[in-house]
This record gives sequence, structure tokens and C-alpha cells, in this order.
Amino acid sequence: MEWSELTEGAKVVLEQTRNIKNDKIQIVEFEVGFVQTEEEAGDGEPVSIKEEDYQSLKKFVEENNYGDKYHMAKNKNIVKLILLVDEKIPDNLSDFPIFRDYKNTAE
Repeated sequence: MEWSELTEGAKVVLEQTRNIKNDKIQIVEFEVGFVQTEEEAGDGEPVSIKEEDYQSLKKFVEENNYGDKYHMAKNKNIVKLILLVDEKIPDNLSDFPIFRDYKNTAE
């Protein structure tokens, strides 16, 4: 799957895994159905993540031809996308902070 085939929401999430690579792993957590307000977006475009974005990401992760290895885990509508460095999921995944999240806040 090529980058140009990704949905806009999927691109936003994937770009976050590439912003700052450290010597560990990058975790981006998002909620299917997330909608960012203009105020939250600041100077950028508001982010919206729909089911089609999740499906697009899922397909990209399975068919990725760019060399990066990812793992996706979904629990209800919350998805964690993990950029792996050594192609393994660490045993202590909960010890790693979420680099970026796109989740609706409970009201």
C-alpha cells in the first residue's frame, strides 16, 4: 500500500510515529471517532479519525513496504499503534509513555 492511498486521518496518525524516533519505541494512541476542535488544533487543521482511517492504517501496517515495522492493538474504539525498533513488542509495554494521543475526553 502506498502513502498516497492512505486516508487523511491515517496519515496524521502515522506521521506522529515518525516525528521523533528515539532509541526505544513510539506509541500513538487514538480513538476511532475522535474529532478535534479548531481550538485544540491551534494553527493546524483539525484531526478527525473515522473507522475508514483505522481500516486504512490496518491495511498499511499489514502491507507496509517502507521498512518500518508496526504493531496495532485495538480494544473497543481505542487503538494503539506502535512503531517497533527491533521488530519486537517489549514485554513491559506499559512502561513506555504514549508519545501522542487522539482521544475524546469524557464529559
